[in-house]
Amino acid sequence: MPFTNEQLERYSRHILLSEVGVKGQRKLMNAKVLIIGAGGLGAPAALYLAAAGVGTIGIADADEVDLSNLQRQVIHTTADIGKAKALSSKETMLAINPEITVNTYFMFADASNILDLIADYDFIIDGTDNFPAKFLINDACVLAGKPFSHAGILRFGGQLTTYVPGQGACYRCIFKEPPPKDAVPTCKQAGVIGAMGGVIGSLQAMEAVKYVIGKGDLLTGRLLTYDALKMDFRTIRVPRRANCAVCGEHPTITKPVDYEQTECDLRAD
Repeated sequence: MPFTNEQLERYSRHILLSEVGVKGQRKLMNAKVLIIGAGGLGAPAALYLAAAGVGTIGIADADEVDLSNLQRQVIHTTADIGKAKALSSKETMLAINPEITVNTYFMFADASNILDLIADYDFIIDGTDNFPAKFLINDACVLAGKPFSHAGILRFGGQLTTYVPGQGACYRCIFKEPPPKDAVPTCKQAGVIGAMGGVIGSLQAMEAVKYVIGKGDLLTGRLLTYDALKMDFRTIRVPRRANCAVCGEHPTITKPVDYEQTECDLRAD
């Protein structure tokens, strides 16, 4: 089906790019991307994926918007306080681009639902801010053969990597297992500069777009770190570990596992 005049105008800046063009934009419009966590990382990722015309976007979050979120979670407004984050996100995304489909999941991901949650999506974005959730998402994506973007932010720093099945390290190759409880502070405990979510979350959206259109080099086998105070980006090569418990030659993890966590830990930041 040819593009409408409105679609040609809406996506004109994409279509002008030789790396995207009509073919790449069609791929975006047919793509399905799931964002787990509608917080500081998920918010900018969702905004840019909606604007880019990704045809189906899923938002999974069981939390509600509160006043402290608004310093960084730019998809929500003051009027959304008390509203489910998944619903607030959907409303903003559709206001930007009413052509897309937004699926909302008012739940926290856990071992009992994660495989069903990711099953219908082409690419997963991890927008959570705690280690139990990140290991859960990693393990589920590896087991299900799903590509995903990991990211984390704290204070003035952030990091990012992308896993594609059969290409490079998974999150567990880099960080073997979750650290002891309370060994690493959360954003709620240590703080985070608001714009950090915008920087790293937007990069997650960029990785999703590149994966969908099949252009550029993804952060597979590499960990990108960002120090905002020094304005310093660094890329560290991270090899796949042959003895990784989930993606290695002899995996010992064959199904998703829940690690100890509290309700606060499960919230995206």
